Amino acid sequence: MAHAHEKVEKNIGLMIVLTLLVAAVGGLVQIVPLAFQDSLTKPVDGLKPYNALRLAGRDIYVREGCYNCHSQMIRPFRWETERYGHYSVAGEFVYDRPFQWGSKRTGPDLHRVGGRYSDEWHRVHLINPRDVVPESNMPGYPWLQENELNSADIVPSMKALKALGHPYSDDDIANAEKMLEGKTEMDAVIAYMQGLGTSIKTRR
Repeated sequence: MAHAHEKVEKNIGLMIVLTLLVAAVGGLVQIVPLAFQDSLTKPVDGLKPYNALRLAGRDIYVREGCYNCHSQMIRPFRWETERYGHYSVAGEFVYDRPFQWGSKRTGPDLHRVGGRYSDEWHRVHLINPRDVVPESNMPGYPWLQENELNSADIVPSMKALKALGHPYSDDDIANAEKMLEGKTEMDAVIAYMQGLGTSIKTRR
C-alpha cells in the first residue's frame, strides 16, 4: 500500500487525475441527492414567479450591483432572526435565477424587506438614503426616477424563464409589456423589493 501511495505522489499526472476523480465523486455525492429533495426544489406555499414589473425591477437591482452590499439570505441564528425575521428557506428561491443570497452586508439583509416600509419611503431612500437613515453610507440612485422602463426585453425574458419551468401563463406573457407602460425604473425596483420574503410571514 505504501508503495502504491509513493507511486501516486511521484507521478504528477496520475495525482491530478485521481484528485479530480475524488473531487468529482465527492461533489456528486453531496449535490445529486439535493436535486431530488422536495423541500429544496418545490416552492413554498404562496410563492409565485415575479410578475413583469417585479422581474424588470430585479434586473435593475442586479444591474446596479445592489447585491454587492445587500445579502438576501437570513441564517437560522437568533441574532439574525431577531433583526430580520424568519430565516430563509430553500423553497423561497425556486424562481430566482440567479439567486441573490450574497455574503456581504455593508447594508442590511433585504430578504424580508417586503411590506416593511411604504413605497414612498423606498422612493425617498433610493433618491437620497440619508433623508430617512441619517447614518447610511449608501449612494443615491436618483436617475431611477427619471429613467422610463425599457419593455423590449421583458417578453423574451419571461418566455425563457417559462422554458426553465416558471409557471407563467400565456396571458402573463401577453400582458407583460402593458404592465410596464408608464412605469419608471424606480417603480420597478420598489415593486421588486416590496415582494421580497413575503411568502413566509415575518416575525416582528
